[in-house]
Amino acid sequence: MELSTLAIALLSITLTYYFLISRRRRSGGKLPPGPRPLPVVGNIFQLGTKPHQSLAQLAKTHGPLMSLHFGSVYTVIVTSPEMAREIFVKHDQDFLNRTVVEAVHAHDHDSISMAFMDVGAEWRALRRICKEQIFSVRSLETSQVLRQEKLHQLRCYVQRCSDGGRVVDIREASFVTTLNLMSATLFSIQATEFDSTATEEFREIMEGVASIVGDPNFADYFPILKRFDPQGVKRKAELYFGKMLVLVEDLLKKRQEERRRDPAYVKKNDLLEKVVDVLNEENEYKLTTKHITHLLLDLFVGGSETTTTSVEWIMSELLINPEKLEKTKDELQRVVGEKNQVQESDIPRLPYFEAVMKEVFRLHPPGPLLLPRKAEREVQVGGYTIPKNTQILVNAWAIGRDPSIWPNPEAFEPERFLSMKMDYKGQDFELIPFGSGKRMCPGLSFANRMLPMTVATLIHNFNWKLEVEANAQDVHKGEMFGIAVRRAVPLKAYPSAIDA
Repeated sequence: MELSTLAIALLSITLTYYFLISRRRRSGGKLPPGPRPLPVVGNIFQLGTKPHQSLAQLAKTHGPLMSLHFGSVYTVIVTSPEMAREIFVKHDQDFLNRTVVEAVHAHDHDSISMAFMDVGAEWRALRRICKEQIFSVRSLETSQVLRQEKLHQLRCYVQRCSDGGRVVDIREASFVTTLNLMSATLFSIQATEFDSTATEEFREIMEGVASIVGDPNFADYFPILKRFDPQGVKRKAELYFGKMLVLVEDLLKKRQEERRRDPAYVKKNDLLEKVVDVLNEENEYKLTTKHITHLLLDLFVGGSETTTTSVEWIMSELLINPEKLEKTKDELQRVVGEKNQVQESDIPRLPYFEAVMKEVFRLHPPGPLLLPRKAEREVQVGGYTIPKNTQILVNAWAIGRDPSIWPNPEAFEPERFLSMKMDYKGQDFELIPFGSGKRMCPGLSFANRMLPMTVATLIHNFNWKLEVEANAQDVHKGEMFGIAVRRAVPLKAYPSAIDA
């Protein structure tokens, strides 16, 4: 960027900032309280490397509805179940659309993706296809055999590691399994294998998309910088999104070609088959191939990243709390049988295992700040004025650790959920890891099958010993912020067969 251009950009940023600040002050409404912003940059430097934690700390001083300035982006942070209910229920219609980071504009993903596009006819059609075709009970039941096969491969891999005295990288094993579970359910293929170089190629693409969307980008806070892309975020996003779209488009084209070429073609029991049916002439959803490829990209990347991260957190909490692990294993052996492979139909009969899942979602929600919302008009919430175009972030991580809601909130205590009727499906605002309202995660029913089955496979037939035992509580609880919050230190452990 030339010096003169940079000077003009900085002047524009400064003028824009003061214009927006003065306009909000003249709005006449009472804005939510918050820390005093610095000139131009606002409160950016108060975010730190773990924004969910920094914002939770600030909310203790400024309250459950708190306002901050991230450059020229005015943002309100929600940090209580009561305020979350107002946003997601009472005013859901006013906060249906999203603010979208610059990276998501790559390949026009912001205007085609169900996760990011504005609510309208196209969004409703995509949501409907997810509900009626992709994530319907019938579709998921049909593809259950494919998932069982991939879980059997995970079990065999862990057994080989056990036999050879090898340590298992839980995130790596979860990543390969999740990738194969999703590719089997969506496309009837195996994406990769354990100990394969192909895994690294998939990891580069998947983590590239996930990280570039979650990385801080000055162009998001100062729109005048978007044309310059000073951090190269948009260029990287174009690369990673492009690779993923090519992969998905090739799979879709191959399936369409198979059906055209073979008059005796027998349909497969996967979700891609449903998608091809939808794309046939005169499809009632009125969706194009582009809509479908971007939808599959969202499902593949979003589902893989959040599931992989959640599996690692569940295993981490169980391994550093061995008495909870033993309770979980005892229940599995009592309900399923010591030698049998866990089935999806077994999961509803495992109340303690379900409580473990809820407790991990409370402590480690996949997306701690959820996906942002945007005020479509000026709205009154909790006695404060939310100006039009305000960005809304709901801190699900902070709500899950609020001591006024949860006794002993930092402790891993699944038992707390055995005596309370509370779920994580968007109706109980003390626990909203997947959001709530019309725009909550559409793949929740899919995750409800993949996640518990992966964990059950890992713990049902194996004992585990941490690679690093000393100071386990400290070593195994650090976090890295991103589109999903990961463990700072990869979880590694030695498996051994229960009857060994």
